[in-house]
Amino acid sequence: MNEKLKGHLAEWSVFERIWISVFTAITVYLYFAFQDTLLGLVSSIAGMLCVVLVAKGKVSNYLFGIVQTVTYGYIAFGYGLYGEAMLNWLFYFPTQFIGIWMWMNHFKKKEDSEQGENVYVKRLTRKGWFLVAGSFLAGALVYAELLTLLSAQQVRIDSMAVVLSVIAQILMVQRYAEQWVIWILVNILTITLWVITLMQTGGNDWNMVIMWTAFLVNSIYGYVNWVKLSKVQKSEG
Repeated sequence: MNEKLKGHLAEWSVFERIWISVFTAITVYLYFAFQDTLLGLVSSIAGMLCVVLVAKGKVSNYLFGIVQTVTYGYIAFGYGLYGEAMLNWLFYFPTQFIGIWMWMNHFKKKEDSEQGENVYVKRLTRKGWFLVAGSFLAGALVYAELLTLLSAQQVRIDSMAVVLSVIAQILMVQRYAEQWVIWILVNILTITLWVITLMQTGGNDWNMVIMWTAFLVNSIYGYVNWVKLSKVQKSEG
């Protein structure tokens, strides 16, 4: 059992170990210092484990994603962020199972994997980028109208973050490295969304801000890592 655990830990880079340790420590500190909710603590830690495993190309990321989508959706709903809640419950949650199935169909053998990565990486074409941009503009406008009808909070930021999140998740399931560029934008928007919401409502779930900040750092790392993987895989033919 110890040997197996050592084997898993050996696959984690120094950056990944420091990243998860620092942000977990901050999350736990905020939980006690600001009397944060236990649900927020669970959601934050599950979310951080999920995204770092995505950056590593690990199929197991989806297991933590299941926990995070359910808990985060509940928290967002409580703050009137209906776009975030619907995104997690109606889209992210079912796509976790789709992701497991699709990634397992493109699974890499242990001896063929780079740094323990599990999936083959694809790259987005220029045509793909035009499709992404067009989908975002149309989707954000339509979704903003829906959120307005629901009397949701922070409609513009929420609609943009949600539509970009849907696009990024689709690219993630399809194993595109460019998902990380979209995730970077999503994380910046969502950090802004939560800071404004918590300041206006007086809420104490600041773990959400820390979680999304961790996601932002991980997204930058994930993009660098997946581009490197795509180059290695291309050279291997």
